[in-house]
Order: sequence, then C-alpha cells, then structure tokens
Amino acid sequence: MSPSPSSEPSEHPFSPPPGFLWGASTAAHQIEGQNTNSDWWHKEHAEGTHVQEPSADAADSYHRWPEDMDLLAELGFTDYRFSIEWARIEPAQGEFSRAQLAHYRRMVEGALARGLRPMVTLHHFTVPQWFAERGGWTAHGAVDLFARYVEATAPVIAADVAHVCTINEPNMVAVMGAVEQLGVDALGPAGLPLPDKDTSVALIEAHGLAREVIRSLSPAVKVGWSVANQVYQALPGAERTTADYSWPREDVFLEASRDDDWVGVQSYTRTQVGPDGPVPAPDDAERTLSGWEYYPPALGEAVRHTARVATGVPIIVTENGISTADDSRRVDYTAGALTGLAEAMADGIDVRGYFHWSALDNYEWGSYRPTFGLIAVDPVTFARTPKESGRWLGAMGRRARIGRT
Repeated sequence: MSPSPSSEPSEHPFSPPPGFLWGASTAAHQIEGQNTNSDWWHKEHAEGTHVQEPSADAADSYHRWPEDMDLLAELGFTDYRFSIEWARIEPAQGEFSRAQLAHYRRMVEGALARGLRPMVTLHHFTVPQWFAERGGWTAHGAVDLFARYVEATAPVIAADVAHVCTINEPNMVAVMGAVEQLGVDALGPAGLPLPDKDTSVALIEAHGLAREVIRSLSPAVKVGWSVANQVYQALPGAERTTADYSWPREDVFLEASRDDDWVGVQSYTRTQVGPDGPVPAPDDAERTLSGWEYYPPALGEAVRHTARVATGVPIIVTENGISTADDSRRVDYTAGALTGLAEAMADGIDVRGYFHWSALDNYEWGSYRPTFGLIAVDPVTFARTPKESGRWLGAMGRRARIGRT
C-alpha cells in the first residue's frame, strides 16, 4: 500500500542538514518471521521463559521487504537501517548459505534502487542456536566465530554500504547474559541488572575484531556499534553512585567506540539514580506500552552524555521512539526528542543522522503489544498502513535530500 499524498507540516522541530542520515530502523528477527535456527526462536518455544507469545511470521518482511522499502522511500526517508540474520547465513556451524547472502545483498541493492542508503547491522540480539548451545559469547573461540561470520558477509556489505553496525546494544546483550545466569535474582525494582562481566569483555573484543575485518573488506565502510543509553540522572548526593552505576552498564561500551568511525545512540527514556541506586519513576508519570516513563528530552541528554564519554567520535542516533497505541503521542514525543537533538547539535555536538524506531509495528522480544512503528502491520493479512507519524517524520527527510552525495 502506498501512502496517500499529504502536505508537508508547516513547522518542523528539526531540520536535517544536507547529507544527514534520515531513516527508520528494524531488526531481522523482529520483522522477518520464521527465523527457526536462532536462539530466540528456541527460547520462544521453551517452557518457563518470560516470552508471552512466539514471533511466528512476525511482519513477514523476509518476503515483503520491497514493499517496506517502497513505503519508507515514498514517505520521504533517505535511509534504512536493517539487520542481517546470522542464524540464516550460518544455520549450522561452518555452513554458510550462499542463497541467504544473496537475499540480503538483494535488500542492499533494493534499498539503493529506491534512493535509500542502507545501514546494515550484523548482530541484533539473536545468534544461531548452535552458537548458543556451545556457550554463547563467553565460550572458547566465540569471538573468532563472530569474526568469521563477519568476513562471510562480504558479499552483502563490501560494496555500496556506507555504514555497518557490528553489534546492536552490547550493553543489553551483556545484561541478558546476567539474567540468563541469575534469573529473577538479577532484577531489581528499577534500572538494569549488572551486566555479565565476561560477556562484556567478549563483546568488546568481538566488536574490535569485527571492525578490523570490515575495514579489510572495504576501507570505505564506516564502522560503529550502537549503545542503549539510559540517561542516568543523579539525584542530590548521588553523583558518585550514578557514575559507578553507569560505567559497567553503558560507559565502558561507549569508551570502546573511541576507535570507531561513529557511535550509535539508542534512547527512549531516563533513569533517575539516588544514593542507593536507581529509583522507579513517579507513580503519576505517563508511561508507554513498554512501561517506560514518557520522557522526550532523553534523546538530547543521551547525545550529550555520549559526546562527553566518546570524545571526538561522530554520533548517529540509531534508535529513538515510543511504544504507544495513540499515534498523536508518537508525534508529540518525537517532536520533543528532535528539539533536544537540535539543541545539542546547535551546541556543536557532531551528529550525523537520526533513525526512528521502528519502521514497522513488530515483535518486541516476547510480545506484539508494544507498537513502535511508523507503519502499522495487520497481524493476519500483513497489510501495511502508514501512520500520520510516518508521514509527518518522513516529510522532514525531503530536506535531507538537498545536497545529498
């Protein structure tokens, strides 16, 4: 379905400068469907997990990606961030699928044909089941296995892809590692569990090695990774506590990006920290369908924090959005977030792009209830319907086409 014509909003909270990346993001497992060789597919069908419902066909974007890209381009976006699925490319250890590599290469070429610059993410939470069964990231040789996979993606990324994200939210991957080991004992009333240290070390090593592999494949590719920024705000007397709390959960991963071409900021809400640690949001705070506090200024604050920690590294906002059934709140939230982003850029922070999460309503790691999409997806027919937020945000992208290289 193509979007019907709509007039461009008379006022924008943000005006993308020439060449600015202006897009939306997705993740393979969340939109493709039938990712049967991944660890998440197995988790969805195991007993005793937090998973409320399986991903099943998701948004069927494995087959419908041309329609998804058509819509994004017609709405006005200039860029599309999507991930490629390791479990499809290497379904069994050491066995690489030429057909799947060709599939993802067609996606790259399809994006370019529609005027969308592709940003390709190599790892977005899921791993092949065989990788999980051998112990995951902390198993002997795991980093080298990831590097081998990255090298195998050369047919997809080595030409015509300007930006590659090695690992999405490594800090959250390390947090999930802790939860898998400790279960509910790792969870507190607020904030994040302490990430598993061995997983953190392995991910930082894997990222560095992947960066070397990608640069050897194509020196023109700009390499980075994305970090989930929690916007830790120190309450009075909790400055030291906040710094200590933030380091293993966020800042150590930002520090690891200092040799990258860019670092991705992923921001949705804030976390307030008192002398004894994080405190829950006030009872009367507006909350999203994800249960997070509605807090649009988080993006500007996240960008400023990242700029302080990863000094001199260009920033790309790789995710920012809100899960809500009220699309007018999505517009309001995004307007507020972009206002903070514009103010940070006006203060001299080097931001190169903005990707909204998400292009589509999709599978949010256990449930379809939280709807983040700029485009609605019918769960039965898979029909796509652009939301007003998608038209509003996409219209701004037409400005980014001016002076585009």
